[in-house]
Amino acid sequence: MASFYSDENFRYPVVEQLRRLGHDVLTAQEAGRAGQGIDDDIVLDDARVMSRILLTQNRENFKKLHRKGLPHRGIVVCTYDPDAEALSRRIAEAVSREEPGGRWLVSVVRPNTEPGGSKKRQ
Repeated sequence: MASFYSDENFRYPVVEQLRRLGHDVLTAQEAGRAGQGIDDDIVLDDARVMSRILLTQNRENFKKLHRKGLPHRGIVVCTYDPDAEALSRRIAEAVSREEPGGRWLVSVVRPNTEPGGSKKRQ
């Protein structure tokens, strides 16, 4: 199972679902780091120091930090999905394909389907 650190804007219902799946998730709130206006590069470093994969919906900022080459233990950027259970399953599946402790970034998106089952472009 993976160890995650969720930034302060990550949805708590998804955290709860990941925990139900057996993952270790620490939130920024639980770590005493919420509501302080901490820069994203520091949030990423907090996760690295704790040997945790960062969970965020702040996609563009963390993709930029990844491209800059900042050290980390993995970043999961997600789109919004009201179905916390489905999102947590997609996160767990995506992370299971990555090398533990590696410097990787995965994007977990909500499947968009139109009536009739065809996928919308994102």
